[in-house]
Amino acid sequence: MCQIFLHLFFFLSLIFSPVSTSCPLEISPPSVVVRYQGSFSANCTSLSNQTDGMGWESPYGGVDLTKGVTSLLLRIDSVPVWEIEPMCYVNFRDGDQCTKVLPVTVYKMPDSVSLKNLSAVVEGRQFAIQCDIVNVAPARNLSVLWHKGNKILSSQTFDESSPSPVSKSSVLTLTAHRDDDGAEIWCEAKLNLWPEEQRPLPVRSEAHILTVLSAQETYKDQDVNYPILTGPFEFPGVYTCTASNSQGTVTKYFTVNKPPGKFSSVNSVHFPSCYILSSMIFFILL
Repeated sequence: MCQIFLHLFFFLSLIFSPVSTSCPLEISPPSVVVRYQGSFSANCTSLSNQTDGMGWESPYGGVDLTKGVTSLLLRIDSVPVWEIEPMCYVNFRDGDQCTKVLPVTVYKMPDSVSLKNLSAVVEGRQFAIQCDIVNVAPARNLSVLWHKGNKILSSQTFDESSPSPVSKSSVLTLTAHRDDDGAEIWCEAKLNLWPEEQRPLPVRSEAHILTVLSAQETYKDQDVNYPILTGPFEFPGVYTCTASNSQGTVTKYFTVNKPPGKFSSVNSVHFPSCYILSSMIFFILL
């Protein structure tokens, strides 16, 4: 009975005893950031004196089992994929094996960074500018920074799981102030994959110079009295007034039944409402 108890105790001790999960392998560097179609190398070293052989498993640049070594180099001359996980393995003399994966991040800087929705803005009103980032990877490590002059207005990151290139957009919403007139706004894209001192230069958009209009400036010409229609013309008739500026064009139609005033023959007609239309066009189209 005592012998059965001892066997049972030994069996349970095997089941519940802690199992060592450490693998005596060191990889240098411990992780890699590589440009798409770029090259890299890494060295795997076994710290065990019971090493029988080592190898690298990888679809690109893999190294077959090599006997009698305690250090083995992996070199990949061109990374043609967006995901790759090279694995170093060591075989021990007792037949055991352990492995370690080298984390690799494949990146691509954006093809372009540009601004959209660029137009004059009205003091006191909100406006939005869009920053488009084209073909960047991995977007989960992308940051977009908005600048105005020498100030950083805001930054944005993205929740993106795809390791391959994608395009992203960031929208900045501001309220226009009078002292913003003439200020430069731009955005820049950077990948947060390196220490600051090793990071490639960010890709930035061209700067947009803000033009801020006040309501007073928008209406300042409404009382100017210039001829709108010049003769000869006929009455009654339908006449067209078209007002244009950098924001677009608006057209209004007027029906004229008789010449203004007491004259039966005129060479020009004034329509004050058309002047107002011309000066208000910015607000109509905004």
